[in-house]
Amino acid sequence: MTELATEGADMGTLHHLDDHRPAPVSLVKPAPDTDTAPAVPHIEAVDRADNPLSDWLTVPDAPVLPAWARSAASIKANATALARLTWWHSRYHGIRTPKYLVKTVLLAARGFFRATVGLWPTLSAQDHSAAVKALRAQSRAKPEDVELATRLQIAHAERTRTRRWRFGAAAVGVAAATIGIALADPMLQTGIAGAVVTPLAYLGRGKETQFLDQGVPPLRVDMSAQQLNDALRAAGLLKSGRAGDDEKDAPRVSCSMGPVRDGRGWAVIFDLPRGGGKTASDVLAKREVIAQELGVDEIQVIMSRVRAAKGGNAGRVSMWVADDDPYLGTPNPSPLASLETFSVWEPIPFGQDARGNRIEVPVMWQSMFFGGLPRRGKTFTQRLMTAAGLLDAFVRHYVADGKGGADWMPMRAVAHRLVMGAEDDAVEALKAMLQELLVEMERRFALLRELPTSICPEGKLTPEIVKRYNLPVIFVTIDELQEYFTAMEREDREQVINDLCRIARRGPAAGFVSNFASQRPDAESVPTKLREIITLRYSTQVVDRASSDMVLGKGKAAQGADASVLSEEHKGVGVLVTGPASYVTVRADYLDGPGFAILCQKGRALREAAGQLTGNAAGDVTAAADASGVKLAPVLSDVLEVMRHSPRMFTTDLLAGLVNIDEDTYGDFNAERLASELEAAGVKRTSKQVKINGTNSAGYQRRDIEGAVPAEILLSAHG
Repeated sequence: MTELATEGADMGTLHHLDDHRPAPVSLVKPAPDTDTAPAVPHIEAVDRADNPLSDWLTVPDAPVLPAWARSAASIKANATALARLTWWHSRYHGIRTPKYLVKTVLLAARGFFRATVGLWPTLSAQDHSAAVKALRAQSRAKPEDVELATRLQIAHAERTRTRRWRFGAAAVGVAAATIGIALADPMLQTGIAGAVVTPLAYLGRGKETQFLDQGVPPLRVDMSAQQLNDALRAAGLLKSGRAGDDEKDAPRVSCSMGPVRDGRGWAVIFDLPRGGGKTASDVLAKREVIAQELGVDEIQVIMSRVRAAKGGNAGRVSMWVADDDPYLGTPNPSPLASLETFSVWEPIPFGQDARGNRIEVPVMWQSMFFGGLPRRGKTFTQRLMTAAGLLDAFVRHYVADGKGGADWMPMRAVAHRLVMGAEDDAVEALKAMLQELLVEMERRFALLRELPTSICPEGKLTPEIVKRYNLPVIFVTIDELQEYFTAMEREDREQVINDLCRIARRGPAAGFVSNFASQRPDAESVPTKLREIITLRYSTQVVDRASSDMVLGKGKAAQGADASVLSEEHKGVGVLVTGPASYVTVRADYLDGPGFAILCQKGRALREAAGQLTGNAAGDVTAAADASGVKLAPVLSDVLEVMRHSPRMFTTDLLAGLVNIDEDTYGDFNAERLASELEAAGVKRTSKQVKINGTNSAGYQRRDIEGAVPAEILLSAHG
């Protein structure tokens, strides 16, 4: 937000530009104490006090245009606001038109009465009769005066006889005109009525008469410079005036812009007064108190420091107070859903801030962490980053979902490696996946070191290197990290944490983009040494400020980046931290499960066309069937998904995995019903007993399940 350099008297202390100009200095460099030093001509500074032209030559730092006219977006926003205001007033007064008509008729009647009262003395000659009566009353003792008054009255009656005839003729004319108007066209009647009634209504008005209702669009929040100063003073950010002093002498903020209406709220940029020992950071830390003093919820108060790059200083704050909660309402559909391709080298469309500005997140050379309470849209938001990578054929996906539910299941059509669940076999698959990633990372670094600087000038991956050397960008997506850590033994846990730290720390230069998420980002679930090296962080609602700091970083809540102010209604809303002092609350774009599945199919088609379909996706039976248009029985597809990492599985474990995928469908399944459903789907069991780690029990072989899949699909999946 741009700032104005001048201030109104009602917005704080008025400052003159001369008050902030540095002391006059000479542009002459002092000569050294040597006789051989060259002479430098003296140059007069334009702002010297003795320069008669200084008042005209001073370069102002105030912008030429007002704040609302400095950008096309601002002009468009104000034009939209004017149109909305005009439409509101049109509806407001349009509804009250019958009331205005009745009021007009009443005013016209009063105007007619006033006109009649004013003209009647002249028309009836009462003006002269009154004079004669007064002369009679005063002349009772003088008969000659009474006789004179009588003669005058008789003479006046003779003289005004023609006036009365004219008045009668006018009355007859008005009556005839009234009859003619009654028989005329309705449009003519309306016009004549308006021409007669309007001046009569104007004549009938009074000093306090207010014809139109004073309609003012309801503002849920109002703000003035006085309210702002009172709120800051109540929060302890401004000193109170001394006892007995006028309130205007108390320290006040100086507003370099506003308060002014800005969209659906109030905007203001202000500087704290010097001498109070308070900074912009102190204001951000008092967000809740300031909101309470302004009569709003803290979610409606958006504050940030104005840095020097934007003309700010350590005491300048930009504040926007929304009329209502800016994060509620219908979620915005993700632009990715309508795209056919996308390059991850470009910022990814992520969501909108409180004012409706688009938020895009660059992910190359970054690592990401998503945290927050369950069922607040954390996984949906995390999937946005992966969805962008689906539309880039030169992105290879490694995905692990500790919950093992349906959220990430569509990725089997694309993922080079896909680990579902946190059972023993899934944990082993995760460890193997991380080792594969580390080997690939070291291989890439060795290759990049050998490339000439003309090809690899910064020792990092480039779009040209990606295609020339077949080194696709690698997205490492792990959801529900805490499930893996709680399922591991201590030694395995430490090893996995170290592997993840290496990938997050060194991987970006080799084209690795880490995308981690956890519901419980505490020291036990997600260790600090892993969280602290993540560059981009996003948190949905959490229970308190401490939990918010666990996700977003230590001390971020004190700076204003506090996810604990979000409520249960803020699904898909979170605080995004992009740097040490950069954060924004975002309502993330919405991409539902079916939409994500469609993008996965698009991603598979793109990779097949580019020759980049590799790993598990290339050999996935269900994905191959979907790509071929063959519909497998749902139970067959789900069983294959559960047995992804195991050649054989006990029936009890298989049932538990199915329930985890879809509890509504498989919650009532038992061993007998599962066997019946699989038999109906074409599964022929070679053995009802399987042996795992020396234990025999009822179970299934994966080869028996795959035997129910058409041969051409198996051939396509396994090459």
